[in-house]
Amino acid sequence: MDIKRDCFLPALKAALKNERVSWTEELESQDWAELFRIAAEHKVLPLIYQAVYDCPAARKMEPQVFMSAKQQTIRSVMLQTMKTNEFLDLFQHLQKAGIQALVVKGIVCRNLYPNPDYRMSGDEDVWIPEDQFELCHQAMLDYGMQLADPEKDIAAVYEVPYGKPGSPLYIELHKNLFPPESKAYGDFNRFFADAQERSISLTIEGKTVVAMGYTDHLFYLICHAFKHFLHSGFGIRQVCDIVLFANTFGSQVDWIRVLNQCREIRADLFTAALFRIGEKYLTFDPIAAAYPKEWQDISVDEQLMLDDLLDAGIYGDGTMSRKHSSNITLNAVASEKQGKKTGSSLLKALFPSVTQMESRYPYLKKCPYLLPAAWVNRIWKYRKEIQASDNNDAVESIQIGNQRVRMMKEYGILK
Repeated sequence: MDIKRDCFLPALKAALKNERVSWTEELESQDWAELFRIAAEHKVLPLIYQAVYDCPAARKMEPQVFMSAKQQTIRSVMLQTMKTNEFLDLFQHLQKAGIQALVVKGIVCRNLYPNPDYRMSGDEDVWIPEDQFELCHQAMLDYGMQLADPEKDIAAVYEVPYGKPGSPLYIELHKNLFPPESKAYGDFNRFFADAQERSISLTIEGKTVVAMGYTDHLFYLICHAFKHFLHSGFGIRQVCDIVLFANTFGSQVDWIRVLNQCREIRADLFTAALFRIGEKYLTFDPIAAAYPKEWQDISVDEQLMLDDLLDAGIYGDGTMSRKHSSNITLNAVASEKQGKKTGSSLLKALFPSVTQMESRYPYLKKCPYLLPAAWVNRIWKYRKEIQASDNNDAVESIQIGNQRVRMMKEYGILK
């Protein structure tokens, strides 16, 4: 039995429909354990547990088989409920302070699920005009938030993370939606230059939040998934978010604008594959989403994408080997955008430029001549990770990276 395809995907589809599976065929205890492991890896354990715990096949098993998943589900839902309530209060505080803040992903997507707090969010993303950062930073401090990394130069980075002592709330405050310095996807910001002017208000749990317009937000969800795909991949939850968003708001989306913008960044086949996966394995409804013929006529094999995202884990970090493979894929994309051959991407992955390294080693901004020392430090840290992990292998990273480069060529992302 293929647990991912025969159990995980059907259970997830049932959860998105607020239904429960009706499995009668007995599963072994190790099959249940694997199902819950995959669900946890993709951060959808509460969704899966809710869909399967009371089916005939589950009732045949000893209760202890489900005990850990049940406990994790209860903790996760309680924690998410706390984070949701705290975030809504914080957002009202920012609005009263005169901040033109927009909610991105997170709570907007979560609200589309039948049981919103069963869709976990590690953080909440807030996007503000860059010239309001100092005002917003002070408002965050006034609310009791603290910098998650006090050593970081908050004036120099595109996003600033905050936590709150005694609270599970974690915020990523964006000055830009994507890091402008990224050669692979920094240029995505241009599509959202006027997005704040097209913002809309949504009511979530009786409180008003401001978000990007429907077309901008759907395209952003696609770009966000695409960004992670260019790294080391992304998991099924992001596909669920995109599918539910399209089902709910698709009739108000300018699909042709989304298609043209996807073509600009070579993400049209990538996106068509996501919707094909959504239609075949999840709950995507082309009619409800007003999904036009121009999109439906795109011929694409979604199986490569499905295999990749099921292996990826939530953000491509299913294994350390896979995570480190992003050096190869990112450099391949960046090289092609600069009109260079992708064949040199392996060398660049091993020895990145000053620009690529300075976010991790801030001293390079003032002392770029220390780049060789940063390379040595990076390699040393990588060796420590290899020794500390049983799923981290340099040769495997190269193999995964090269395989994913070939897949990107199949989807027209690379030539």
